[in-house]
Amino acid sequence: MALAILFSFFVLFSAMLVMTMFERELDRLAKDGLLRHIKSRRSAQGPVFNIEGRRYLNFSSNDYLGLASHPALREAAADAGEKFGFGAGASRLLGGGCSLHERLEEITAAFKETEAALVFNSGYAANTGVIPSLASQSGVIFSDELNHASIIDGCRLSSAEVFIFKHCDMDNLEGLLKKNRGRKKLVVTDSVFSMDGDIAPLPDLFSLCRRYGAVLYIDDAHGTGVLGNGRGALAHFGIAAEPWILQMGTFSKALGSFGAFVAADKNVIDWITNTSRSFMFSTALPAPVIAASIKAIDLLKKSHGLLRKLWANRTMLAGGLRDIGYEERISETPILTIRPGSLEKTLSLSNFLWEKGIYAPAIRPPTVREARVRITVTTVHKESHIRSLIETLKKF
Repeated sequence: MALAILFSFFVLFSAMLVMTMFERELDRLAKDGLLRHIKSRRSAQGPVFNIEGRRYLNFSSNDYLGLASHPALREAAADAGEKFGFGAGASRLLGGGCSLHERLEEITAAFKETEAALVFNSGYAANTGVIPSLASQSGVIFSDELNHASIIDGCRLSSAEVFIFKHCDMDNLEGLLKKNRGRKKLVVTDSVFSMDGDIAPLPDLFSLCRRYGAVLYIDDAHGTGVLGNGRGALAHFGIAAEPWILQMGTFSKALGSFGAFVAADKNVIDWITNTSRSFMFSTALPAPVIAASIKAIDLLKKSHGLLRKLWANRTMLAGGLRDIGYEERISETPILTIRPGSLEKTLSLSNFLWEKGIYAPAIRPPTVREARVRITVTTVHKESHIRSLIETLKKF
């Protein structure tokens, strides 16, 4: 009995120590200005939404084409739910997928001009599943230093040696490729870097990979639906989808749905199907989600006005930012950043916008090295929304 009581006290004391440790770490984050809080919408995604009972202009969304709340996607999802139900019940390899999954993969492959495609549950799942399946212990990975966290984690999960090259520095990359002749090589890059908005130099990457016999893996999450008439970064640069190139993309950003894909040569897709752990061991996406993605691609191919309006809005916002002194930070895409120069000033700007009814959260370490307010503009923003943002920034 005494031993049981002593053991219970030991367990309780250990639990208290653990909780105290978490409390101290949370206090440290708060003191350093790095503690984050979730803010939940009470309305649909869009250029204007409701948080905590208040209306905000939304300049934080990756819903570039405004499809997340499109009636056609809602209808497609509802119809699929009536036919197939909602939950998938199992992984794709255990019959969790339906005919819609196959149809989406066919449409995606045609859209990306590849032989085949494979649907994943998220961009994170795709990168952490595909990169390890491509890179063996005898191989080597070359990754841009500003690649997304999911790419970084995919590299960490692989058994290959990983080299980080300076951001978009092709001389640095070529030097690393030269030093690793004779090894299986995988070069991994974002197409559009999500926290900066700049576009990777894909023509140069293409040439280097072809010259040194490397496989090129492109995370086109923020390029799909935005660049190249919506077809993505390769189309933007007029580069053919060669068998040694893989394109990862998401349905959850410009396409307004959820999930991701990898598009590539059929043999590569078959290999990934049989070796990617995040695919093999994940329950399939629900049929309504897949149906919404199919409808989104259909709308994108038919509605050229969606992209024209997106780029017109981007031009308007970029011009307004230049006029008030942010010219040096203007990217080529709908992702535009303001970097006040310190974490404190960045938080101050974000809070100022919040108080004025504009939602544009501060992006802080460890997400980025240099704190910034990341602004994204979409097709469904009105000119009045953009003017309101610019006029508010002038007052800061």
